[in-house]
Amino acid sequence: MKANEAQVRAALEKPGKTRLFLFHGPDEAGALAHAERLAKALGPEAERIDLDGATLKSDPARLADEAAALSLFGGARWIRATGIGEESVAAVEALLSAERTGNPVVLVAPNVRTTGNLVKLALAAPDVLALACYAPTGQQAEQIAAGLLREAGLQPGGQVSRRIAAAAGGDRAIMAREIDKLALFLDAAPDRPRPADDAALDAIGADLGEAEAGRAIAAIVAGRPADLALELARLEEAGVSPIAWLRQLARRLASLAEMRADVDAGQGVDAVMKKHRVFFKEEAATRSALGRWPAARLAVALEAVRRAERATMAPGNAGDVLAAHAALDLAARK
Repeated sequence: MKANEAQVRAALEKPGKTRLFLFHGPDEAGALAHAERLAKALGPEAERIDLDGATLKSDPARLADEAAALSLFGGARWIRATGIGEESVAAVEALLSAERTGNPVVLVAPNVRTTGNLVKLALAAPDVLALACYAPTGQQAEQIAAGLLREAGLQPGGQVSRRIAAAAGGDRAIMAREIDKLALFLDAAPDRPRPADDAALDAIGADLGEAEAGRAIAAIVAGRPADLALELARLEEAGVSPIAWLRQLARRLASLAEMRADVDAGQGVDAVMKKHRVFFKEEAATRSALGRWPAARLAVALEAVRRAERATMAPGNAGDVLAAHAALDLAARK
């Protein structure tokens, strides 16, 4: 069934009745942040099983089997499947038709359409919650930051909520990371709340280098690999996490994909930019990008960025090298 954020949050914090959570839409970081809420509810000892779309396509019964299996350690168990698409419909059908599935399942499907079979299947099932995830902006992002601050035992003052939301570009995962640093600095927790003001935020140096990342992303989108190499060096020198700018790049590509779809449907570029509220200083660059990036190429690029993010987050990875390689490859493509 279709759910809103409040319903999903309540179900994640007290899992039991919901067999499957489907998070679809371009905000993959937001979807993963929702999944982390389930992990916290189940406790640090809970066993997590990670799957992906390719696995579910080759073995559709795997999802139901994992949802019914007992934990090796006798405790809580849950399944998280990322990078899911329409290839996983058969696996979800098997899960929903299974008689017993005691372990909750989270599917993160950033590329599926709301009119696709996977979403339709989830909406029709009473023990499934489906939520469309879109990157929050403006006041909504600030409200999310304020909520995360309070959950961490912090009482935000001054411009703390706004600054964290702006610095993270609305990315919930990055907001949560910065808030965790702030809570640690102030020794705050839900059972010992502490005030958090701008001075505390300044003290931990919560500056994600959004402007610097913006220049690198502009170089990628415009196809300027030489400029990109310089910007990547600056990002590394500034200590900006590749996860932050990879997610910022993914949001930019997703936005271009939405505009490209409107253009391909017959709408004029000027009308499309107005519809999507493109800032006037970015109109020229956006017009050029829409001419350079056809829909199919945007889809491939977005998947490459998400693949680079997952690889960068994996244990024992090559870190910045993986992200830089993916970015330079995109910028050099003609």
